[in-house]
Amino acid sequence: MSSEDSNTTAITLRTPSKDDGFRLHQLVAECPPLDTNSIYCNLLQCSDFADTGVAAEKDGDLVGFISGYIPPNKPETVFVWQVAVHEKGRGQGLAKRMLKEIVARDACKNVTHMETTITADNEASWALFRSFARDLGAELEHHEHFEKEAHFGGRHDSEFLLRIGPFTSKP
Repeated sequence: MSSEDSNTTAITLRTPSKDDGFRLHQLVAECPPLDTNSIYCNLLQCSDFADTGVAAEKDGDLVGFISGYIPPNKPETVFVWQVAVHEKGRGQGLAKRMLKEIVARDACKNVTHMETTITADNEASWALFRSFARDLGAELEHHEHFEKEAHFGGRHDSEFLLRIGPFTSKP
């Protein structure tokens, strides 16, 4: 087994719990340029939205996290709110592994699409979601969704809604 394989297997994926809320807050703070949320928001992501989130641990440290939810008006879609991978978990395909973990969950048994929003300059996220779509044999489309001036008061770059699906296969 190569050292990369042993690094990958050393990371455990699991359903988050409310005990991860503060740790998630710290993780996001250590992963610029991610937008930080309140600790309370992170607690809700880890409790109320745990079935569509994933926590990644390595040696007892939270090294990755994806928060997501199934929008009430789109039961066939899982929306990925945020992907965080600490430098200790990078270079191992962890983000895509976490995405696949989410769509394989019972909570996503009726999910055929994934959505997220990404700024135009976030090359790592674009590459991740394009690769994920390829792996699942799914189409990918996008359009501007939240506009810099109209929705963010000029304080945040525009966000593009990316939609993947339908999935022709699941992990």
